Amino acid sequence: MAIVTPPPYNPGDPDGSSAAADKAPERGPDKAQRLLQQLQQALAQVVQTDGEKLKLVLVSLLCRGHLLLEDAPGLGKTTLARALSQALTLRMKRIQCTPDLMPSDITGISVYNSEEHKFHFMPGPVFTNILLADEINRATPRTQSALLEAMAEGTVTADRKTYSLPDPFMVIATQNPVEFSGTFPLPEAQLDRFFMRLTLGYPSEQQEVAMMMAQLNGHPLDRLKPLLNESLLQALQAQAEKIVITEASARYISQLVRETRRQPGVRLGASPRGSLALMRAARALALLNGKKAVTPELVRPLLEPVLGHRMLFRDAALQQDDRAAFWKQLIAAVPVPDYPQGDGAQDKR
Repeated sequence: MAIVTPPPYNPGDPDGSSAAADKAPERGPDKAQRLLQQLQQALAQVVQTDGEKLKLVLVSLLCRGHLLLEDAPGLGKTTLARALSQALTLRMKRIQCTPDLMPSDITGISVYNSEEHKFHFMPGPVFTNILLADEINRATPRTQSALLEAMAEGTVTADRKTYSLPDPFMVIATQNPVEFSGTFPLPEAQLDRFFMRLTLGYPSEQQEVAMMMAQLNGHPLDRLKPLLNESLLQALQAQAEKIVITEASARYISQLVRETRRQPGVRLGASPRGSLALMRAARALALLNGKKAVTPELVRPLLEPVLGHRMLFRDAALQQDDRAAFWKQLIAAVPVPDYPQGDGAQDKR
């Protein structure tokens, strides 16, 4: 089965404002933290939400993970995807999921050329850097499964040929949690392909006022300047993979994940893929916070966004409502490891 790599995409410099993004990748956790803070602040000018939520979006980006945004309409999910692609000078395409959407509408289709007497593959919208799948739970299971290979392998197979997707590639999917008519809930296998599930939530009064004032003279997206490019993003992603994680920290993550399988209120605990995702997320969060190593304090706030959608609860109400008490109980059940003096994980900065 041949693997075909599309030509590299050059985002160019449409308005002359991306000169700063073409600098050589900066090195060191402090410089990386400053770059990521600038990106977070730029997103905060466009999407009025909790800063910690935006930080988790960047964690998913650094981990090359896919993001599921579960929220009511009008809370900035689409705007967030557009702002992220614009700040990173990446291509973004959007698909509106509906029951009549076909798999080929996402992956692409082969078209017969009568002059050459052969078929040519026409790439679908999945061939992009950031794919926004709006209301993904309105697509049929067959169409949802068309994204599985793309999300898991970064490839699309059509007519016995495998086509590589661009790098970076990220799926940002949205779904409305309060509207169930005409929807097809995502199966567990599909949910497990998402690195994180987040809820932006309603803005505070101050944030809502700031949002209205910011749009008195146009949309903030129109004023958002490019901050990074593909090479800088890939350098930051590689740097996140170099963050120190000791065996004690890895064992702590493993014990937390294994505890999800022992809790009486859980029908299906997190899989080993959840352990790997939690480890990667903790390293990315350490980079965002300017830390040199993973500590338990970095792991705990990641439990719900990284593991919550990978689990099934016996009580359906608990699966939908706030589960803060459940995670608090789970954290209390796992002892915090003692690090020896001089351990790299004892970064107190």
